[in-house]
Amino acid sequence: MSSADKVVISCALTGAVTTKKHCPAIPYTPVEIAEEARRAYDAGATIVHIHARTDEGAPSWDKAVFARIQEETRARCPVLLNWSTGGAGPMRDRVSHLALRPQIAALNMGSMNYAKGSEAKQDFAFKFVFANAFEDIIAFARAMKEHGAKPEMECFDTGHLESHVVLEQLGLLEKPYHFSFIMGVLGGIKATARHLAFQADNVPAGSRWKVIGISREQWPLAMAALCLGGDVRVGLEDNFYLPGGEMAKSNGELVEAAVQLVRLSGRTVATLDETRQLLWPNGGMNP
Repeated sequence: MSSADKVVISCALTGAVTTKKHCPAIPYTPVEIAEEARRAYDAGATIVHIHARTDEGAPSWDKAVFARIQEETRARCPVLLNWSTGGAGPMRDRVSHLALRPQIAALNMGSMNYAKGSEAKQDFAFKFVFANAFEDIIAFARAMKEHGAKPEMECFDTGHLESHVVLEQLGLLEKPYHFSFIMGVLGGIKATARHLAFQADNVPAGSRWKVIGISREQWPLAMAALCLGGDVRVGLEDNFYLPGGEMAKSNGELVEAAVQLVRLSGRTVATLDETRQLLWPNGGMNP
């Protein structure tokens, strides 16, 4: 079976904004996050995307908290770790945890107006300018290269995809490149199969890419990605609901649903070893 038939499933375990009031399964503590990582891995995910939280649920960039999450997760399963570097706060806080040498780190690839809420009423749950200047993108990419983390280039709009050219010219990327298309944030690209196909058509040859659908758009976009040859991300950071509309009780349930979609598409879920080979065909992955 060719590498194009393999699907890497990622799971975003907690995010930085939503709380247990929104969904009781959202994990906060290192132990809770590690338990969700184990559930996701047991269900078929080979990568988990992690934001740190305080024990009360607030966002945290404390390197010690990431270290505890890493320790607790590795005690439970061998899943690949993808640290977040996005959001608010000084850059020095958002890169210090890369010294823990995760295999992957998320890299925001451009600025945008970012909002969630009702577009028709302009009744936004929250809104802000999501600023990612080129000098910051380059600095984050350099920090990732220094610590051996593969950048997962997060693209919220069409132009963000082209930002990789700057990093490529500076020698900050190693092939195969790794892209994520976040779709459904107001201010970014629309969450439709047609828009996803446009993004997929512009990916550099040989790259791996996946879709990150926000809220219930996660499932139709995941199916579109599978048909287009991409990978998928699910998880409570992005969406609380299973395809039937019921709220998930764990990240593992969301991964199980993604595995079923992969099987229905005629493709095969990549194992941990296959994921390593797909993303690091020449070796060099952080242990």
